[in-house]
Amino acid sequence: MYTNKVTLIGFLGSDAEVRTNDDRSFTTLSLATKSSYKKDGKYVEHTEWHRCVVFGKKLAEFAGTLKKGAHLMVEGELRSRKYTSTKSNTEQTIWEIRVDSILKLDRAAKATAEEQDEEAAAPEEVAA
Repeated sequence: MYTNKVTLIGFLGSDAEVRTNDDRSFTTLSLATKSSYKKDGKYVEHTEWHRCVVFGKKLAEFAGTLKKGAHLMVEGELRSRKYTSTKSNTEQTIWEIRVDSILKLDRAAKATAEEQDEEAAAPEEVAA
């Protein structure tokens, strides 16, 4: 049995970008993760940037609403693909996460007392 599973927890470096390629819509995310280590008695921070690609109608639509600074947990599989660079005319390899799930870790904004009163007065909506 083989497993290719990646779990990342980090922050979006820019707003999600919805793209279309060959009549297929997808969303790309730029996710930053940080780590640190001690060198010569001082902590050194390192930020790693991950390109995340989200397919699937519902998940890609949700991902398209995400904004810079959002705190996320992303799960998926690590993929590589090759393309020919138009600048250098050489073959390049790009590594990306093909996203299976997204969990938004941001804390919900506190509702004002007025908003809470409106929610309490509104009837509950029931899905069919």
